Amino acid sequence: MKLRNALALLFSAGALLGLWAVGWALSQPVNHPVAMPAALGFERVLAGGTHGSLLRAPGATRCVLLMHGIRGDRRAMAERAAFLRDASWTALAIDLQAHGETPGEMITFGHREAADARNGVAYLRAQGCATVAVIGQSLGGAAALLGKGPVAADGFVLESVYPTIEDAVANRLAVRFGAVGRLAAPLLYWQLPLRTGVGREELRPVQAISRVRAPVLVAGGTRDSQTPPAETRHMFEAAGGAKTLWLVEGAAHEDLYRFHPAEYRLRLLRFLDTLRAAPG
Repeated sequence: MKLRNALALLFSAGALLGLWAVGWALSQPVNHPVAMPAALGFERVLAGGTHGSLLRAPGATRCVLLMHGIRGDRRAMAERAAFLRDASWTALAIDLQAHGETPGEMITFGHREAADARNGVAYLRAQGCATVAVIGQSLGGAAALLGKGPVAADGFVLESVYPTIEDAVANRLAVRFGAVGRLAAPLLYWQLPLRTGVGREELRPVQAISRVRAPVLVAGGTRDSQTPPAETRHMFEAAGGAKTLWLVEGAAHEDLYRFHPAEYRLRLLRFLDTLRAAPG
């Protein structure tokens, strides 16, 4: 009996240490140099400490802020920026804090990254952009909503954004470890305040989106196991203003533009065209 109890204790301690290590790995910075495709003509910019690349559409006063997903960088948004420039939208792709070239101590799943979203919008306004839309992929979408609240944009495109951190953690552990992973999820997200000083109540995009009054396009894949379709619908239903839902048939938790570029361009530009008369 004593041996059995000792083994159980050792197993529990090992599991806790393992989950602590997982939490450490998920929050570690992923900084590195970023080189955008030279042929497209990006300009390097620094927006209040946030590193980015600007692709100007000559004479345009309509602008888009592009924000990548977790553990990515602004290169993931280069192709979007190119077709937006061709459609007469100036595009700014940024590195969120602790990603790419923007410094940061740790990834905070949208909380500190929200400051980069605000920096990007402020930079575009200072450039004379009368209309500013934000496009955020996963972490980038959360950054547009969290922190001090939704950024002051005229339109939001939110792709594969988790509704609550509890959902995000449980889904990702379930993908890797099945039902056991879902049961272990609380042992991972209880670490958040210890690691980042951010409570779970501060990582709930589904609450923040209810304060958005600008038009919103909410998108997600029908085969996304990290942000399942039901959660994408939940985000859509919680949005407070004019809203559009796009469930991308067959897409998982991936780059929706690369999954279906032609339809993505069509739907995105159709949505952005509705923002032309929005106040700057």
